[in-house]
Amino acid sequence: MQNNTITSCKGFLAAGLDCGIKASGKKDIAIICCPTSAKAAAVFTTNKIVSAAVAICKQHAKSASIEAVVVNSGNANACTGAKGLADAKKMCELAAAQIDCKTSQVLIASTGIIGQKLPMSKITSGIKAVAKQLASNPKAGTDFAEAIMTTDTKPKQAIRKINISGRKIAIAGTTKGAGMIGPNMATTLCFITTDVAITKPLLKSVLKDAISDSLNKLTVDGHQSTNDTAIILASGLAGNRPITSKCPRYKKFAKAMAELCGDLAKQMALDAEGATKMFTVIVKGAASKAEATKAARAVANYDLVKCAIHGNDPNWGRIICAVGSCGVKLNPAKLSCSIGNVVVFKNGGPVKFNAPKVSKIIAQKQHTITISLGAGKAEDFCYGCDLSREYVTINADYHT
Repeated sequence: MQNNTITSCKGFLAAGLDCGIKASGKKDIAIICCPTSAKAAAVFTTNKIVSAAVAICKQHAKSASIEAVVVNSGNANACTGAKGLADAKKMCELAAAQIDCKTSQVLIASTGIIGQKLPMSKITSGIKAVAKQLASNPKAGTDFAEAIMTTDTKPKQAIRKINISGRKIAIAGTTKGAGMIGPNMATTLCFITTDVAITKPLLKSVLKDAISDSLNKLTVDGHQSTNDTAIILASGLAGNRPITSKCPRYKKFAKAMAELCGDLAKQMALDAEGATKMFTVIVKGAASKAEATKAARAVANYDLVKCAIHGNDPNWGRIICAVGSCGVKLNPAKLSCSIGNVVVFKNGGPVKFNAPKVSKIIAQKQHTITISLGAGKAEDFCYGCDLSREYVTINADYHT
């Protein structure tokens, strides 16, 4: 059986099971372990309100080597004060005791409902139980991916394999996230493993760049979580000549990382809360990349655009309205818009187009909206998804 999970990389074990945090009985506690230790890098939410897990993980991520990541779902452990911090630290201590490493060598992430204390008796027994199930097979990797889910309907996993220094390198990742996702840092929980040999600073550089152009380009509802965390672990067991500079080998690894994270971001968009399809907004002709980014996000976040896409409506007016109201520089006389390969608005005015044809383009699982601002040469993009009745239902029923 082919292994396309985080355990496909040399040196990694994983496990996930149900310890009773979720009333549904679904998996809710998980561990990744690298017994030989790994270099690690992480990026976190920029929300000023952060979970206890984020606070502790930021400290531990500074360690020279990491041996495990412990994750719980169903409870965010956010806005829980000193008790929450103590509980997050205790989770790391419990995991460390099971795999025989230092507490500071364990990273942590939590996701779920905000403002509730962790059920530590359940988590204590859960960590002990899940540590006993650590394995390197595909099922172990998928169990981990399932255990980190909340309102996701399916696990998101991806893998890339490349050759560096004559050695086979694997990169594998899994994410969770279906709602409360806005493009600002990691926008989700994301865990990536790799067996490449690379320095810690360069590993962080690769992660930051890959997240910036993938998961950080995704918006579901424009709302940023208190718990967003992306972690990469590198075991170094592939046997390649260590990457110590931004040489061609670094660039090859970085390219594969970007592709992996892009794959995961698209999987998230297609499994967003209530979503039936995703779209990419490309903004060209902007005065600066920052302005292109701002305009692309404005369109992807615009509720009326998202509703029109849900209804397969080629409503270019809502797209133009979103761009015009977001505060970026534009030339009204040169402003243009295409849906798929069909021009629907050009040089500041509507053009005749085949509406049924464009409706079919929008009805696809994925399509692209391209906008030219006529104000410069910069460009950027953003991923979005449609807004359905189901999104409202899910979030109305998601009680605290």
